[in-house]
Amino acid sequence: MRVKPGADVVFRRIYLMGGAMLLLFAIIVAQLFSLQVVKHERLTTQARSNRIKILPSPPTRGLIFSSDGVLLADNRPSFTLVLAPARMRDPDVVIQRLSKLVAVTPDDLRNFRAQRRIAKRFESIPLRADLKEEEVARVSANRHQLPGVDIQVRSERYYPLGEHLSHVLGYVGMIDEDEQERLDKSNYRGVTLIGKSGIEKAYQDLLHGHVGYQQVEVNAQGRKVRQLEKKRPEPSKNLYLTLDASLQTLAAQSLRGKRGAIVAMDVNSGALLIAVSAPGFDPNQFTLGMDRQSYYALLQSSDKPLLNRFLQGQYPPGSTIKPMLGLAALDDAVRQPEKTTWCPGWYSLPGSGRRFRDWKKEGHGHMDMTAAIAQSCDVYFYALARSL
Repeated sequence: MRVKPGADVVFRRIYLMGGAMLLLFAIIVAQLFSLQVVKHERLTTQARSNRIKILPSPPTRGLIFSSDGVLLADNRPSFTLVLAPARMRDPDVVIQRLSKLVAVTPDDLRNFRAQRRIAKRFESIPLRADLKEEEVARVSANRHQLPGVDIQVRSERYYPLGEHLSHVLGYVGMIDEDEQERLDKSNYRGVTLIGKSGIEKAYQDLLHGHVGYQQVEVNAQGRKVRQLEKKRPEPSKNLYLTLDASLQTLAAQSLRGKRGAIVAMDVNSGALLIAVSAPGFDPNQFTLGMDRQSYYALLQSSDKPLLNRFLQGQYPPGSTIKPMLGLAALDDAVRQPEKTTWCPGWYSLPGSGRRFRDWKKEGHGHMDMTAAIAQSCDVYFYALARSL
């Protein structure tokens, strides 16, 4: 049979198309082999990690009680708005949508960005705490437009006695970058608050406990579908102080409107019964995140409410030093308690004409040690100090 002119061109094209199809088929087979055999284990692990998440389970912070059983530092549930930036195309757009539903302040944004810098990639970061029920409802109704947004019920620190114990208990606040570097990262996953001052800081390890975890299965949007495994967090410890809450409140009320400090200790055991610094501040403001304006108002106040006067205040001891001088004299056998000193209302050192006045202008007369302590006689202790 005679082949028509141009038929060889058609056959050549058929051969080329067939070769190209075979080449593409070979590439597909090679890729399937690579995916199912060579990369099987790694891809299976990746798929599992996308489907299975390890979520931290922070322990509930320990409670603090007074010696008379009053709860001084409590935990109460709070609706917290959290964001997972890894599940968002543009977190700024999502935050912009959220700001139309709930109040988001510049300080909220500042704290969120600071926490984002130190958080792990897939961790949720709190944007705002203490949401009202109406705000929770608005966010829930618009969840389909808010990828990576969730509302969690978290424990927030609460101080029932407020400023009466602000300097003793201290307060908790957001973990900063320096603290993040210093802390055990595995034991502080999912934790955003840490003791910043006072007892909250001094006993941080006891009050914190140890973080647990839960292994959960998530859907394509990253939302929890079911729980696969759970390790409960190790509970924190409660603290029981020697402070007496009723005495503390009474002392704080006596200093209302004044600047000063009151400290009382058990002379037998050394236990601290009262420790008040006035004026104080409300530690609950720090827990929920204080705005800069309020914080600067505390810093710049002439009353210095952030100053812990019973630890940092510098005051002359006054007459409280007199019993200590008496004890020193007895211990060194410098003076017998019954020996008297004449108090005319002033005292002069030998060879000096300068008179140091007693608080009682007309003087106390003859004073032994017991009477001198009871009457707080300055002249008796001037003479005793010289003898020592």
